[in-house]
Amino acid sequence: MPETFWTVRWPDGAKERCYSPSSVVCEIFTPGVTYPLEDFLARSRTAMQRASDRVKAKYGHPCSNAMAQLHRIETRAQAFDGQDGASVTCLEITQ
Repeated sequence: MPETFWTVRWPDGAKERCYSPSSVVCEIFTPGVTYPLEDFLARSRTAMQRASDRVKAKYGHPCSNAMAQLHRIETRAQAFDGQDGASVTCLEITQ
């Protein structure tokens, strides 16, 4: 369950490095692909829930860091809510 980081570019051009306690993000995001905002959020929710579930299966408790990362993503995305054509690009994934 290697820690994994993925870098995204938000609709305003800002880049952000995101964290996952699991490599599950490699199954859900593809570097170089741009996702409509709602799709990016749905994928982020799925990735962070799966990552947290993997931690729970291994250590007996969910991963608070994964849920905190999801909260940061959802909070950041609120700035673009309702913006036509808002999208987020996955720039890279590293382990």
